[in-house]
Amino acid sequence: MYAVYRQVHPPSGLEFAIYCSFFSNAERNLVVAGTSQLQVYRLIHDAESTVKGDKPSEVKGRKEKLEQVASFSLFGNVMSIASVQLAGSKRDALLLSFKDAKLSVVEYDPGTHDLKTLSLHYFEEPELKDGFVQNVHIPLVRVDPDGRCAVMLIYGTQLVVLPFRRDTLSDEQDGVMGEGQKSSFLPSYIIDVRELDEKLLNVIDMQFLYGYYEPTLLILYEPNQTWPGRVAVRQDTCSIVAISLNIMQKVHPVIWSLTNLPFDCTQALAVPKPIGGVVIFAVNALLYLNQSVPPYGVSLNSLTNGTTSFPLRIQEGVRIMLDCAQAAFVSYDKMVISLKGGEIYVLTLITDGMRSVRAFHFDKAAASVLTTCMTTLEPGYLFLGSRLGNSLLLRYIEKLQEPPMDVGRDREKQDEPPNKKKRLDLSAGWIAGDVSLLDDMDEIEVYGNEAQSGTQLATYSFEVCDSILNVGPCVNASMGEPAFLSEEFQNNPEPDLEIVVCSGYGKNGALSVLQRSIRAQVVTTFELPGCHDMWTVIASAVKDEVNTKDQTGDGEKAEKDSKEVTPEEDGKKHGFLILSREDSTMILQTDQEIMELDASGFATQGPTIFAGNIGDNKYIVQVSPLGIRLLEGVNQLHFIPVDLGSPIMHCAVCDPYVVIMSGEGQVTMFVLKPDAYGGNIHRLTMQKPQIHMLSKVIALCAYRDISGMFTTESRASVAKEDNMRGSQSELETMITNISTTVDDEEEMLYGESGSAIFNPPKEEPSRTSVPMADKEPSQFKIDPTNWCMLVRENGVMEIYQLPDWRLVFLVKNFPVGQRVLVDSSSGQHVTQGEIKKEEFARLTEMPAVREVLLVGLGNRQTRPFLLVHVEQELLIYEAFSYDAQQSQNNLKVRFKKVPHSINFREKKLKQSKKEKKVESATGEEVIVAKARVARFRYFEDISGYSGVFICGPSPHWLFMTSRGALRLHPMTVDGPIESFAPFHNVNCPKGFLYFNKQGDLRISVLPTYLSYDAPWPVRKIPLRCTAHYVSYHVETKVYSVTTSVTEICNRIPKMTGEDKEFENVERDDRYIYPMLEKFSIQLMSPVSWEAIPNTRIEMEEWEHITCMKTVSLRSEQTVSGLKGYIAVGTCLTQGEEVTCRGRILILDVIEVVPEPGQPLTKNKFKVLYEKEQKGPVTALCNCNGYLVSAIGQKIFLWSLKDNDLTGMAFIDTQLYIHQMISVKNFIMAADIMKSFSILRYQEESKTLSLVSRDPKLLEVYSVEFMVDNSQLGFLVSDREKNLLVYMYQPEARESYGGTRLLRRADFNVGAHVNAFWRTPCRGIMDGSNKKNLAWENKHITWFATLDGGVGLLLPMQEKTYRRLLMLQNALITMIPHHAGLNPKAFRMLHCDRRALQNAVRNILDGELLNKFLYLSTMERSELAKKIGTTPDMILEDVLEIDRVTGHF
Repeated sequence: MYAVYRQVHPPSGLEFAIYCSFFSNAERNLVVAGTSQLQVYRLIHDAESTVKGDKPSEVKGRKEKLEQVASFSLFGNVMSIASVQLAGSKRDALLLSFKDAKLSVVEYDPGTHDLKTLSLHYFEEPELKDGFVQNVHIPLVRVDPDGRCAVMLIYGTQLVVLPFRRDTLSDEQDGVMGEGQKSSFLPSYIIDVRELDEKLLNVIDMQFLYGYYEPTLLILYEPNQTWPGRVAVRQDTCSIVAISLNIMQKVHPVIWSLTNLPFDCTQALAVPKPIGGVVIFAVNALLYLNQSVPPYGVSLNSLTNGTTSFPLRIQEGVRIMLDCAQAAFVSYDKMVISLKGGEIYVLTLITDGMRSVRAFHFDKAAASVLTTCMTTLEPGYLFLGSRLGNSLLLRYIEKLQEPPMDVGRDREKQDEPPNKKKRLDLSAGWIAGDVSLLDDMDEIEVYGNEAQSGTQLATYSFEVCDSILNVGPCVNASMGEPAFLSEEFQNNPEPDLEIVVCSGYGKNGALSVLQRSIRAQVVTTFELPGCHDMWTVIASAVKDEVNTKDQTGDGEKAEKDSKEVTPEEDGKKHGFLILSREDSTMILQTDQEIMELDASGFATQGPTIFAGNIGDNKYIVQVSPLGIRLLEGVNQLHFIPVDLGSPIMHCAVCDPYVVIMSGEGQVTMFVLKPDAYGGNIHRLTMQKPQIHMLSKVIALCAYRDISGMFTTESRASVAKEDNMRGSQSELETMITNISTTVDDEEEMLYGESGSAIFNPPKEEPSRTSVPMADKEPSQFKIDPTNWCMLVRENGVMEIYQLPDWRLVFLVKNFPVGQRVLVDSSSGQHVTQGEIKKEEFARLTEMPAVREVLLVGLGNRQTRPFLLVHVEQELLIYEAFSYDAQQSQNNLKVRFKKVPHSINFREKKLKQSKKEKKVESATGEEVIVAKARVARFRYFEDISGYSGVFICGPSPHWLFMTSRGALRLHPMTVDGPIESFAPFHNVNCPKGFLYFNKQGDLRISVLPTYLSYDAPWPVRKIPLRCTAHYVSYHVETKVYSVTTSVTEICNRIPKMTGEDKEFENVERDDRYIYPMLEKFSIQLMSPVSWEAIPNTRIEMEEWEHITCMKTVSLRSEQTVSGLKGYIAVGTCLTQGEEVTCRGRILILDVIEVVPEPGQPLTKNKFKVLYEKEQKGPVTALCNCNGYLVSAIGQKIFLWSLKDNDLTGMAFIDTQLYIHQMISVKNFIMAADIMKSFSILRYQEESKTLSLVSRDPKLLEVYSVEFMVDNSQLGFLVSDREKNLLVYMYQPEARESYGGTRLLRRADFNVGAHVNAFWRTPCRGIMDGSNKKNLAWENKHITWFATLDGGVGLLLPMQEKTYRRLLMLQNALITMIPHHAGLNPKAFRMLHCDRRALQNAVRNILDGELLNKFLYLSTMERSELAKKIGTTPDMILEDVLEIDRVTGHF
C-alpha cells in the first residue's frame, strides 16, 4: 500500500521562546519554536485596530501587538534553543538542537531573507552512546552569558563544549576550520561528566552562572535516584556542581559543589549580577545558593515535613507547588513565576548589604495561561508561550509601595513607570478589537495585592496585550455539519463539513471548530449572464458639502461636523456598481436598493476596462477601450479620447496618477490636477513617460507605498539624520509636493487613500513620545511615494518612480519565478542594445505574464507583496529591505518568493475552444479585452480584514492583518469565480460581490464568527475545563462533549470486608491536597456553540469516562434498521484495594418541545441503559448493529433490546484495550502495550474470533483504517510519533498463514497522533471526469496531533508513487534544507527498541514534494529531466493531491 503524507494545518503549540537580535543589532525580536516550526515576531507599539471605523469615543488604551515577520519550517523537531552573537556579526545566531545529538547554528541572511546555516555539529557516534539503544535524553543547549562558548548535554552523560572565537583571542590558537576567512567557531570538544565526579549522573538541569571570570557551568543532578514512596528511607538526593571551563587549555576544574539538596529539585535559574548565584526550584521548596554565602531555602507547603532535612524556613502566606513552573527574571532581583495552574507570582529576592539573599517575597499578581515557556521582552513586557492554550503577550506595570532601603536604586525605579505611562497615554488611540473570539478578560485574571509585609518592594499589575492562537493539543476530533450554510450551496454534490477538536487542558480547555475553506454568507443573488468584469466605486458626498471640505483642508473633519453617522463608514459607502459586458456596460446605483441608471455620465456603449476612485474618493475614473472619463457622482467632468494606435487594455490607478496600457504595449500616464482657473474642479492631464520601447509592455501595476520600505536612499545615511528628521521632513514634504504639481492643501486632503484610519496630523504625537533609538523606522510618519511596475514581453520587470519615471529596479527572466528577485538596474543603460539581440532566441520559452499586482498589506500596510499571474501559475513575493548594493539610485528592496499551493492550471482544451468562438464572432479586439479580467482584487475592509481576493479556477482569499502572517484560504463552495469586488452598503455592510462561472452575481458577507487570521479559519469556544471526547450525533445535528473539572480530594476509600467506606483525611493548613477529576457529559449546539441547558449528566465521584462515541445500533424505529446512540464507557478507580468496576451508558438524543425563550432546549438526553459491569469499560464501538465493549481483559458483543444489553459473544485479549473501531464485521482492537488485533464476528454461529494480530510490542496511541479500493490497511499511531500501516496478507510466507499482520508502510510524523477520521476523496461525486476514476474508492485518513496540527494520509497508485518517490529522492539532495536537516532521516521510522525488521517506508513526504512548487522554471525542468519526466506531469501529480484532499 502506497500513500502520501500531508500536513494541512501547521502545529500551533509553542515550546520555546527567546528574545534576541534576529534581524540585526538595531532591533530585538521574539523567536518562538514549536515542534518543527520556527517563527520570528516583532513587538509593534502602534498596531492598527483590527475592527476599523470605531467611533473615537470608544477608544481604549493602545495595546502592543506581536507582528510575525518570518516563519520557517524544519525537517526535525526543535529540542532546545539558544542565541549568541558571534564575533564580527551584525546579528544573533540561533543554536538549535535536534533529537538525538545534533546541533545547528543558523543565522538570518539579509540577502535572501532566509535562514542560513553557519555550522553543523553531529554527535551520534556509537561510542558516545555507551551501548544504549534507547535514548531518552533531550539535548540541552546553554550559552555563556558573555557569548564565549555554548555547551550541549547529550545522552545525559557527554557535555559538548562549542567555543566561539572572540576578537580578543590571540592568533596562535587558530582552529583549522574555515579556510579563507576565519571561522567564528573553534573546534568543539567533549567532556564526559562522569569523569568530573564518579557519581555525576542523571543531570536534571544546567545553567551558566553570572559574574565569573571564565564561563562557569552549574549542573543540578541526582546521583542516587529516589521517588516519593521511598523518601522515608532515602531523601535529599540532589546535588549541584559548578565547573569552570578553560576553553583554551580544555581543562574544567570543579570550583563549587553542594550535596543533600531536596530530592524533588526540578530546575535551576542563574541570578543576574550584581546578586549572582542560582535559584533552585524544587516541587515544594525554593532555594538560593551562592558559592560564598550559606544556602537559603524556604518551604512552600507542608509536604516538606519529613521528606527533607535540608534547613528550610517557612514562607508565610504561600501555599504552592513549583512542579511544571516556568520562570524568568524581569530585573536582577525579581522573577515572574507561572505555576502549573496558570497562577502568576512575582518573586523578589530581598538582599542585605553583602548582596546575599536573606528573604524571598511572593506577590500573587495574576492568573493566566498554562505556560510552557516564558521570556521577558523589552522592559515591561513578558511573553508566555504555551502548548496547552493560547500564547500571550503580557504588559506588566510595577507599582512601588514604599521606599526600600537603597535610595539610589529607588530613584531609578520611580523614573521608569512615569515614562511608560506617558508613552501609553499619548498614543492611546487604537482600539484593540480582537477577532480572536476569546474575550481577553478570560485570558488573565488580575489579583489585588495582598497584605503588605514590611519588606514588600512593589506589586505588579499584568494585562494581556496580544495572544497567539493555539488549537492544540488535539485529543479527540469529530466531523460535523456547520449550522449555517446559505441555501444557494445546500444542494452541492460535496457534503459541507467542519472539524471540531477538543483542545487545551484545564482552564485552557476549549473546543476548536476548524473550517479550511471560506463559505460566504449570501445576502442575495442576481442572475446576470454575460458580465465578465465589475467594479464598485464610492460616490462622492453631496455637492454643497464639498466647499466645506476644501476649506477645512481635511475632508474627514468637515464630514464629522456635518453628519452624525460615523464619518469613515459613510465616506466609504459604494455608490455605483459598474458591470462590463462584451459590447456594453451596465451602471447600477447602489443605495437602499440596487437599480440600473439609464442616463448618466458613465459610458455604457462599449465594454469598460477599469473603473475606480481618485482624488481621495472624490472623483470616479472610468476607462473604456478608446478613452478615459472623469466623473463626480453621475456627472461627467470631462472625457479624454486616447489614441495609442490600439485600444486600451489595462489601467492602474494610484492616486493621483492613472497609468494606462494599450493592446500593443504603449504606456501613458494621466495626473489629476486642480483646474488652472481655480475652483474645486480637477482635470486629468496627460504625461507621456520617457521609457524605452525595445520590447512591448504586457502587464503593469501602480503602487503607493506608505511603508517607507520603497526608498532609493541608503538606510545608513537615513539613520544618521534620524534626529533631524522630525522637523525637517515636514518642510521637505511640502517642497517636494509642490514641485510635483500638487498643492499642499491637496496633500492634506489626500492623506493616504489606502489607509483611512489616520489623518497625518493625528499620528504625530506617537513620534515624539517614542524614544528614537530603540524604535524601528516605521515609527516615523512616512511620506507616501508612488511607483509603477512594468513587465515586458522579453521577461524583464522594471519598477519606475512616479511621476518622473526614473528606473530604480530591474529583473531579467522575471516570469520564471526565481526565489529571490535581485535588482540589476545599475548596469542597464549600457546593455539595452545587447538585450535586443539575444531576445529572439529566448522569446520562445519565456512564459507570458498575464497580470501583476504590488500591494501593501499588514499593519499600516507596511508589508508590500507582489502577486504575479504567469500563464499557468501564480507567484507570490514578499518585499524585504536590502541595502548593500553599490548603486546609489536604485530601490533598496528585494523580493522573496512565498511558498503556496494555489492551483492556477486550467484545462487547456476548453480554453482554446472558447477563444476561437469569440474570435469568429467579433474580430480581434474583444478577445484582447476579454483576456484582461483582473484576477487579483485588492480589498480594504471586508468585515474588518484587508487583503487580496484571487479569482480564477481555484479562488482564494489572501488576508494579512496586523499580526503579519500571510493567510491563504480557499473558497471552493461556489466553483471557479470570474470577478470580485468589495461592496460596502447599507444592506450589506463591509461585504463583497462576485460572479461565479454560471453568471450569478452574489452579494455576500464574510461570516464574522470565525477568525480568519489563522492557518485555517477557526472558532475557539472556551469551556474552561478539560475536554476529553466530542462526538457528532447526525440525526439531531448536535454534539455530545465529555469534560472534566478537578476537585480537591480529601477522602480515601477503604475496604472493610465486603463493603467499602471512606476515611476523611485531615491535614494542616499548609498541606496541598491531591486533585481528582470529576467527569460529565453535555450536549452542545453548533448553532451558537453553547451548552444546551439541562442536558448535563454528571458521573459519580471517582468515576472516569474512558470512551464516548456515537454508535449505530439495531433499532426498529428507523427504516434502515439502525439508529445512532451515544455510548459511554466509564471506569471507577478507587485505589489499589478496591476492585475496579465500570459502567456502560447508552443515551439517546431525543427531540422535545423547547422551553419558551430557549430554542436550543429542543434536544435532550434520554438514558436508555446504565448498568455496572464486571470490570472497567475501556473501549466501545459498534459492529453490524451490535455494541462491542472491552471490559477488563475481555471483549464482549452485546445486542440492545428493550433498553437492555444481552450478551452475544466474547473473546479474551491482551493487557488493556483502549481503542476499538470496526468496519463491516471486522473489529480492530488496540492494546496499550501489545500492538493490536483483528477480530471477526460471525453472525450465523454468533462467535467472535481472532483473525490475525501483530505479535510485536507496540505502544499504540490510536488506530484507523486505510481504504484503497479493495485493499484494507490498518493504520496505527504509536508513542514514538510514527504512523504504521499493517495489512492482512495470508498468502505471504512471512504472515505464517495469516496469523501475523505484515507491516506494509511506515512514516515518522514528528508529533503524537490521538485522533483519526476518514473521508472519501473530494470531487469523485461528479463522475464526468476521467481523472476521478483513479480516486474513486480511496479514502483519505485525517489526523490531528497533540501539537495542534492536522495532517492526512492519501493512498496512491503505484505508478504515481514511483514517479514522486524519484522526485522526493532528488529533492532531498537538491535543495538546501533549513538548519542542515535531512528530511529522509526525519521521516524514517523511529524506534527505540531494536526490531528485527527494517523500515518499509512506502509513504511519501508531501511537505518535501510541495517544495517542487517553490522551484523556478529552470530548476523544475532540470529536476524533471533527471528523473525522466516533464515538469507538467509532476505539477499535475502534486496539485492533484491538493485537489482530492480539499475538504472542510
